[in-house]
Amino acid sequence: MGGAVSAGADNDELIDNLKEAQYIRTELVEQAFRAIDRADYYLEEFKDNAYKDLAWKHGNIHLSAPCIYSEVMEALDLQPGLSFLNLGSGTGYLSSMVGLILGPFGVNHGVELHSDVIEYAEQKLDFFIRTSDSFDKFDFCEPSFVTGNCLEIAPDCSQYDRVYCGAGVQKEHEEYMKNLLKVGGILVMPLEEKLTKITRTGPSAWETKKILAVSFAPLIQPCRSESGKQRLVQLPPPAVRSLQDLARIAIRGTIKKVIHQETASRSGSGLKNTPRFKRRRVRRRRMETIVFLDKEVFASRISSPSDDNSCEDSEKERQEEEEKVLPDTKPDPPVNFLRQKFLVVL
Repeated sequence: MGGAVSAGADNDELIDNLKEAQYIRTELVEQAFRAIDRADYYLEEFKDNAYKDLAWKHGNIHLSAPCIYSEVMEALDLQPGLSFLNLGSGTGYLSSMVGLILGPFGVNHGVELHSDVIEYAEQKLDFFIRTSDSFDKFDFCEPSFVTGNCLEIAPDCSQYDRVYCGAGVQKEHEEYMKNLLKVGGILVMPLEEKLTKITRTGPSAWETKKILAVSFAPLIQPCRSESGKQRLVQLPPPAVRSLQDLARIAIRGTIKKVIHQETASRSGSGLKNTPRFKRRRVRRRRMETIVFLDKEVFASRISSPSDDNSCEDSEKERQEEEEKVLPDTKPDPPVNFLRQKFLVVL
């Protein structure tokens, strides 16, 4: 699948092409796609194809085409704090993009059939956390992966706000998939050759929308153990954050918010400091006096006491005002607000 948009020279150009073709339509989805370089999830020898709108498969490792992931992300209607289950989580590329939107209070779980693929996904996740600038710019909900068949999830597991299945779902498994959803939740999956969005509007009420025609490999049917019992997949329990984690999240969020506000307020004025007041220059006007004596006119300049030493007084006042103004108009050196705030916290 894929080939709907032109290839990009890099990740940003690929995203530009997806936006132009209306596969990416919202700002949250665009930010997530730009934050994670698709090439980082390819093996080194195949990275030349990373920015093409094509699916990629090597052994058990698989990535869907960018246009498919775009439609999936848009259809899921992700919001911070939601719970997400990725069935057939593969390389973790989609789960990591979802984690950027869910934020620190979301839930991000993945089920993958092949243990070697989970090992690959965890390596890529560790690389992203250690090296990517995007990890510092977002409040990340780190994905957690478990090995198993997604058709064998324990019946007592928690339900999720959002569910995606990355393999073709047969009609007989549709109800099973629906039951993984909370009321109000959204399920996106390939169902009968159509990428389908199902919204749970009530305990037994659903809305279904066909998004586009797709071709996915079908889900692998469960294999019974030698004893004939199912190998139930236990999903991770909901994480309870420590007080230290909550404090760290709150401090980090506050610092980012303050820095963003200060950056926005300074963007118009740069580093220049405007004077606190504008010194007004006072001009003294010379007064000419005309004196009438009887019927004759006698013109003369009569200096008043206030005019005496006017130049001398004016010069003194000017010097005093300049001495007051100069310290105020001296520009302050640039300040690293982020560093200062972290030092205060530490």
